[in-house]
Amino acid sequence: MPASGGRLAWALTLLLAPVLAVQGVLVRRGTPRLPEAPGPRAGSVTGAGEPLRLAVLGESTAAGVGAANQEEAMAGRLARAVAVRTGRPVGWQVAARSGINTRAAIAELVPLLEPADAVVVVLGVNELLELNRPPRFARELRALAGAVRERIPGVPILLAGMPPVGRFPALPQPLRAVMGAHARALDRAVAETARDTAGTVHVAVEVPVERGGLLAADGFHPSAEGYRVWAEGLADTLTGMLPGASAGGG
Repeated sequence: MPASGGRLAWALTLLLAPVLAVQGVLVRRGTPRLPEAPGPRAGSVTGAGEPLRLAVLGESTAAGVGAANQEEAMAGRLARAVAVRTGRPVGWQVAARSGINTRAAIAELVPLLEPADAVVVVLGVNELLELNRPPRFARELRALAGAVRERIPGVPILLAGMPPVGRFPALPQPLRAVMGAHARALDRAVAETARDTAGTVHVAVEVPVERGGLLAADGFHPSAEGYRVWAEGLADTLTGMLPGASAGGG
């Protein structure tokens, strides 16, 4: 059950806290700090017909850490994938900051959103690092969805799932196993939030991180190819959420 899974992850964290603290310090010291992707935080992909508008809101992966520019990061990759599927032009925008959590995103990022036909939310890793409990994370995600809808009434929202932290090669054991268990508990909270919130969909992250070339130099964020694979995994669901955007147009 989701609740028991969350309790087990929390119990393991408490039990192994001294070891995890030491490993966490060593990982932080040995991990290069990569910048957010440079370049404009809005752009477009060409096509025919009425343009579609896409917004990406969230933490470091939404900000494109690990990519050379925003066009190779999440928003640019998603826009291209949707344009291929629909044949229509797709405009994209990014409202993101590394290190931000859901509570701060409500105050700092939601007000940056421009009108959009769908909003993709990429949050949760900083909740993982803060050891946020799943029920609290779910409440905060519901509040975020409400704030997004106040900003853009009726907009469909895609909640990207948690990354497969339990398979990240850069994390040593037992840190990898414990953080992976907690990430899965948080992902269940994301899925439950989507089920309980109209017009909101959860899509699991399907990136084979063990495969070479999909992670950036820090071993945690996607590379440009990793963002492409991730975006392709989100694009079919996202396309179906956009108004009048039947797949197969291009």
